[in-house]
Amino acid sequence: MAEIVVSRRADATPHAAALIEGLRDIGYFLETAISDIIDNSITAGAHRIQVITETYSDEPYIAIVDDGDGMAEDELIAAMRPGSRNPLAARDEPDLGRFGLGLKSASFSQCRRLTVISRKSGQTSAAIWDLDDVAERNEWAVQLPDDLAGLPAVEQLGPTGTVVLWQKLDRLTGGYSHNAAKRAEVINQRIAETERHLRLVFHRFMEEAKPIRLLLNGRLLQPLDPFARKNPATITDPEEKLTLIRGDVEIQSFTLPHHKQMSKADWEDIGGPEGHLKSQGFYLYRGKRLILHGAWFGLCRQSEITKLSRVRIDIPNSMDADWKIDVKKSSAQLPPIVRDRLKKVIERILAGSKRTYSKRGQKLVDHERLPMWHRIQADGQIRYRPNADHPAFADFAESLPPDLRRGFFNCVSLVGASLPIETLFADMAGTAEQIVPDHVDEDALSQAVQAVLTRMLKAKKDMKEIIALMKDNDPFRSAWEDTQRIIAATIQTKEDK
Repeated sequence: MAEIVVSRRADATPHAAALIEGLRDIGYFLETAISDIIDNSITAGAHRIQVITETYSDEPYIAIVDDGDGMAEDELIAAMRPGSRNPLAARDEPDLGRFGLGLKSASFSQCRRLTVISRKSGQTSAAIWDLDDVAERNEWAVQLPDDLAGLPAVEQLGPTGTVVLWQKLDRLTGGYSHNAAKRAEVINQRIAETERHLRLVFHRFMEEAKPIRLLLNGRLLQPLDPFARKNPATITDPEEKLTLIRGDVEIQSFTLPHHKQMSKADWEDIGGPEGHLKSQGFYLYRGKRLILHGAWFGLCRQSEITKLSRVRIDIPNSMDADWKIDVKKSSAQLPPIVRDRLKKVIERILAGSKRTYSKRGQKLVDHERLPMWHRIQADGQIRYRPNADHPAFADFAESLPPDLRRGFFNCVSLVGASLPIETLFADMAGTAEQIVPDHVDEDALSQAVQAVLTRMLKAKKDMKEIIALMKDNDPFRSAWEDTQRIIAATIQTKEDK
């Protein structure tokens, strides 16, 4: 390329008022904004981090207070400068930052007034970005107040540490700027939604031998482990390591327990508001901090088969450029070399899931097991049809006059043809664990037990085999205690005769 001779230059410094307003719309939500501030606290060596909110006053605020190293005034001014660090510069391993924008862009996304108060070596410093002041002056200049009296949450500072204070919460009012009660309701709802996000994103820091204590309005938050590693029924695969030029990528797969092997509270907590179908997939961590979760990076589709599958991926902060980590630390892209390895992980997960489902499906089509339904696969389609040869149907049909049998089997056929496939699919995709067999009353269950028992005994099956087969099929399986009682009574009656 030919070298161009530059004879003149012109000042292209961006207008402060315009650019600083633009920083507000990078795409933060409240939970990602607070997480970005907590990243700074962790990098500063904090062990106790408080999120404090005041939502009912005329001037609501949110404050994040830590007991980290704190900053001297010159360090604080540098931290308040947009783009205070080069994203290409090497950083220490525990450093969770990257662009030097997080403090400012995260804060401006939620408020118009950012105050940072920091204490170090016995000295307390403060700096303020007020977007209304910047709009008026159009200057890249922070305010440096001398009198800190009256600033919210400043009394929470210890010997060292930092307070990040958000005021003028114009993005959180929900349009209720003149209705204090409604405004507080909106902000409190957002804070409640943020709580789960913090428990999940920072769960590994909260689980360490010397854990970080994260408090929300004085209440200690508990870590939310998406892999349920403390549950003995969780299946944990061996950890794999992929060594690359800029560091190691660690990969580990987990299969969550069936919902019946967990408490309902734990099941719903791990699944979250969108359920387990949406929370399956890869969980990408950067320096133990969760970046992205609930996605398969386009390598497979979210499905009921993989609903309980989770894959932990750990990367160091030296790989930010390779993974295209964004400013908000909430999105990423797979490097091609890692994508190839993860394809094999997906294949292994799908193979295991299909084996499990095939085993269950075999029970349904095995004629020796006398299923109530047949699964018929032909011409690229799958149909479910009531098993008209089941003893409960066949014996009852034999008791009917010949002219009624055809009508009875027509009714059975209509039941099969009216299977609510779309509704079943929607329910299985959303809340499969809530779908249970319908209750069968005593008379219907007794009729089915007697029919199956009579047919199996005539076929010279022994009782152990009969009981094993019945216990594996509904309606007997879901009402097994009643089924056992009816079997015992039926056998006793036969013996008495």
